[in-house]
Amino acid sequence: MPNQPAPNLLSWASEIDEGAIQQAARTARLPFVAGHVALMPDAHVGIGATVGSVIPTEGAIIPAAVGVDIGCGMVATETTLTAADLPDTLDGLMRVVERRIPAGVGKGHDDPTVDRALHDLGRPHTDLTPKQDNMVGVQFGTLGSGNHFVEVCLDERDRVWTVLHSGSRGIGNQLATKHIAGAKKLVRSQAIGLEDPDLAYFAQGTPEFTAYVEDMLWAQRYAMASRARMDRVLGAALFRVAGKGARVRTINCHHNFTQLETHGGKELWITRKGAIKADTGDEGVIPGSMGTRSYIVRGRGAASSYNSCSHGAGRRMSRSRAKRELSAASLREAMRGRTWNADRAGALVDEHPEAYKPIDQVMADQRDLVEVQHTLRQVFNYKG
Repeated sequence: MPNQPAPNLLSWASEIDEGAIQQAARTARLPFVAGHVALMPDAHVGIGATVGSVIPTEGAIIPAAVGVDIGCGMVATETTLTAADLPDTLDGLMRVVERRIPAGVGKGHDDPTVDRALHDLGRPHTDLTPKQDNMVGVQFGTLGSGNHFVEVCLDERDRVWTVLHSGSRGIGNQLATKHIAGAKKLVRSQAIGLEDPDLAYFAQGTPEFTAYVEDMLWAQRYAMASRARMDRVLGAALFRVAGKGARVRTINCHHNFTQLETHGGKELWITRKGAIKADTGDEGVIPGSMGTRSYIVRGRGAASSYNSCSHGAGRRMSRSRAKRELSAASLREAMRGRTWNADRAGALVDEHPEAYKPIDQVMADQRDLVEVQHTLRQVFNYKG
């Protein structure tokens, strides 16, 4: 159940840094915030708005609250395979996935079939340069870097699932950065005082607001379609390695986005920065960190959280601190028994499970927000 660590703020987090509370309180004090800000149990300090926060606004949107990876989210597919159907080693799957799902900063591919998938997305409001147009194509269906990943997991029945985390890649970042800078410039020109410049906003009804919303919605469509393409590629690779298999169901959900919703009889912009929609019956995917569990959940429709829940475990260490205090050797130990990018252990220390909150505690903190359908354990992890 939530507690109230500051005025106009509700928190579901049993472990939260004081800086995150102070940051969220600054957001909650904005005059167009129409209700309390909800902090999910994975909440931690972000840029401008707190990661793991749900922000209800009326007549305005904060671009930095949506963030630079617009539409980032999860896709998970249940398959007909069981643990007994998997080969003794998934090294062969790793080689196929590395070829078919490029990962890393700026990485892309030259598969011409993406053109057909992109055609249905339309165009963003912003006129893209030829370089950006090319990036849209070559990065569609690619993983990215940071905490983005591909996994193969087993649930409590030993049923095989694929799980994937990615967003809107370079184009989403560039569109978001453009609008965040534009909002800051606009606020300065109007001499509007803000406690944090990253809380700069666009007022509804202005050309800047319309341009941002159109670009944001396009980037959300791009991110979801890109995840769907990777999910199909991953499934095909898995079935090829196993020699059989079919899809049962797929869950594809954003966790960095905003949309119009009705709450308390009011139509509000609900911005989820590191949170997923968990209305009654909504299915969602909540990943843990490397080497831990992930969860397939169904929303309970908790009004106090604006029908939301956490998007993952949530960082307890910054990337720089994790690199200072944690080791490649302890990461290898945490990942023992799994197929993963072991040769890159030194570069992945900032994704060490000890750099994140315990996912089991996060799930316990939000028992009133979601019902667990399946608990997944990793057998394969490919990191961006």
